[in-house]
Amino acid sequence: MAELSTKDREKLGKRAFAFPDQEKEPLENASHVRNAIARFNQVKGVSDDDREAAWKRIKAAAKKFDVEVSEKSWREIGKKD
Repeated sequence: MAELSTKDREKLGKRAFAFPDQEKEPLENASHVRNAIARFNQVKGVSDDDREAAWKRIKAAAKKFDVEVSEKSWREIGKKD
């Protein structure tokens, strides 16, 4: 995954993050989108409403960067079939 330096991270607007209030999980490229999905359940201190909004941002970014997302809901992340 492409690492963001502190300086680059500070340049991003809040809208560039899945969780903008916490500035968690940037969505700047396909690698970041995949990482945001993988780490989604590790984000602490957020409500279900925050997660729902973050999931919508992740899905929009996934579409933009052509990242396949098999989960229909954030509640499916990490669940086995």
